[in-house]
Amino acid sequence: MHVALRPRSGCLVLCLCLSVFTLLLQTLWVPLETTLEEPAGRSPEERGQRGLGLRRLALRLEALSTQVQRLSGGRGGAARPGGDDLSRMLRSFRLDQRGLTRSVEKQLRRVSQRLEQLSRLSRTASHDLRPHAGPEEKCEVPADRAYPLCAEKVEFLRARWHTDPCYAFYGVDGTTCSILTYLSLTEDFCPLRLGGNHSVPPWRRKPHSDPGKAEVRTSLSPLYEVISSSSGPAVDFIRSRVGRMSERWTRAALRMRQSSNETFPTQMRVLLYPGALAGSVGRRFEALVDRGGPLGELVQWADLGACLTILGHNLTFSTSRRLLHRSLSLHAEYYVCAAHTKHVFDLWSEKINVCCDTSLIGAAPGRGSCPIQRPLTFDLIYTDYHGLAHLHGAMGMAFPHYQCRFRILDSFGTEPAFNLRSYARSRGYETLWGSWGLQPLQYLTMFPHTPDNSFLGFVSEEAAREDSYRKERIAVIYGKQDYMWQGKSEYVKAISDEMETHATVYQPPGLASNLPGFIRNHGLLTQERFVQLLRRAKVFVGLGFPYEGPAPIEAIALGCVFLQPRLHPPHSADNNDFYKGKPTSRKVSSQHPYAEEFIGKPHVWTVDVTNRTDVREAARAILLTQVKPFTPPEFTCEGMLERLRGYIAHQNFCSKSAPTWPPESALRMHLGPLGQSCVSVCRRSSLVCEPALFHHLNGPAAFARLSIGCSSMGREANHLFPSYSPWGRHCALQQEPLLFSCAGSDPSHRRLCPCRAHLPGQVALCPDCL
Repeated sequence: MHVALRPRSGCLVLCLCLSVFTLLLQTLWVPLETTLEEPAGRSPEERGQRGLGLRRLALRLEALSTQVQRLSGGRGGAARPGGDDLSRMLRSFRLDQRGLTRSVEKQLRRVSQRLEQLSRLSRTASHDLRPHAGPEEKCEVPADRAYPLCAEKVEFLRARWHTDPCYAFYGVDGTTCSILTYLSLTEDFCPLRLGGNHSVPPWRRKPHSDPGKAEVRTSLSPLYEVISSSSGPAVDFIRSRVGRMSERWTRAALRMRQSSNETFPTQMRVLLYPGALAGSVGRRFEALVDRGGPLGELVQWADLGACLTILGHNLTFSTSRRLLHRSLSLHAEYYVCAAHTKHVFDLWSEKINVCCDTSLIGAAPGRGSCPIQRPLTFDLIYTDYHGLAHLHGAMGMAFPHYQCRFRILDSFGTEPAFNLRSYARSRGYETLWGSWGLQPLQYLTMFPHTPDNSFLGFVSEEAAREDSYRKERIAVIYGKQDYMWQGKSEYVKAISDEMETHATVYQPPGLASNLPGFIRNHGLLTQERFVQLLRRAKVFVGLGFPYEGPAPIEAIALGCVFLQPRLHPPHSADNNDFYKGKPTSRKVSSQHPYAEEFIGKPHVWTVDVTNRTDVREAARAILLTQVKPFTPPEFTCEGMLERLRGYIAHQNFCSKSAPTWPPESALRMHLGPLGQSCVSVCRRSSLVCEPALFHHLNGPAAFARLSIGCSSMGREANHLFPSYSPWGRHCALQQEPLLFSCAGSDPSHRRLCPCRAHLPGQVALCPDCL
């Protein structure tokens, strides 16, 4: 039958068809990548949306039916042409929808039945390999003094075992027998049943391995192999940087191999897991890489991977949160990962393969309430705060057992007062990023601004040998996004009056530039082209933000002078949104404190940007100053290799004994004045504070060596201790080793500080450290 429709009726039919088609797609299509990328943490509301798909379809069709009925009625009671045809067509759609609904429901019931059968087979296969109660055996909770928490844990799992699929994965089905079996074999909270001998849970056993020796490599080929499986703008940047700097790493490796006469250390199995590139956070980060987003962390990850490769260690690199968990896929074939099982079943003429453990850390499927299934195979895990949260969610109760192996890349540092959760909460130091309770030296910073942490750093660019040191009258502004320029127009204008001014600001397609007309904007440049621009430029101009990035160090290494704003008052969590919530009390007096304090003039000039006269005079003086490229030794390949080799060889956070590195011979004990931190006290003597030496000062003998007479002495958990209070002549000792802190000051305390010397151009290492 041919139906003649008016244009308006035709549009309505078209809209109706598109609506039905769209709703069908929303109902039936579940993106695989979403389900795999977020193994845990999906809200009940999100899960419920899938079950509402068919209901939404029916409601939408009902609404469209009402709309057509209104259109079918004529204006003032006259029939509208085409309305009856539309009604008939709509009824046909409704009949099709009912049939579709019945078909989908039938298929869902079929899939549900198959999944239930799979689940029973999985539990049966894993259950057969462990001791368990017979069908009529009754299990009683044992009263064993060696396991005081057993009864409490049993009651907890009786009520909560169904809240995380990992319990069912380990065979818990809600019965007391299954719970006791799990708590004895997996969590070690209850004694073994049936008179079995006590054994260590699998995740606490030492893996059987024969590690080799870490011999210095002269090639980065192993690193290319481990990062080849990852992709995206961020990983592409890492890969590009590694390739561009490979010759420098090779030369440094050859020099290290020639100068090293010591025996080779044990080869470490190392996981590199930049959590900021994983999951939903990673997708947001990736979107910013090509739009002027932060690249400093990527520079550090690239250089860390290259450094570990040259040092001869065995690397694994991953940016997938999904790979922390066991993978379970349901497609044309059904795959079931059942613990301790290697059987192959044949069901419904379709394969059910029991897959091997494909996760990086052996995490059980679920929400992280259970421990991992096997011993952690990595000796070291380098990650960041995002990755730390991912690992915690995947490892469950095994996390504290292995947290001594973590190393956290933390650009801005974590001070001890923010690190210990109970202390931070009671003293007002709790923030979004702190409270993990690690050893403060496990946090690795980009610059040596927080002595309580370990300085990891990166490798700076270097001037080519053929470069002449004659520079053009060019200034390059440090700021890749529009918002960084806000409020700086007078400052930039004063500089542009003296020299040609260039920028590398990201310019969205189709949008007009907000930069002043006298600025020559190149847009975002590749690292190679950016380096070429800096080789021509005389001045690299900071706008006040971003803080403490690698670019100023690289510009200085390429022969530029870095001109930066003085921050008055200093920026901190008290007055600056960027630092609010960060686990540090530092007060930043300039955009780049390291450049100001450790390099200084003539390479670094710090000015009051609100005073145009000072800015103009500084620009003129810089133009008259001949400056050669300069790279601090700690930002060279050799410097980073030397530093990281020392950390891996000597930092052992899994030991229960007091640290022995740096050696006690490096200690220079100082009693600071009232109201000064140990960071300031040591720096005044051209030394650095060394938190690993605090335990040598935490006793009466230290006060006696300083000829301090204590009328009273006590121990307390306080990040200012050990210290001396002149009022009452009270000597305070530290009760909690995690609170030994170089940071922190108080007007009523004179802090007892462990200072040490450092190698020239290598703040992290002392003369006795190597």
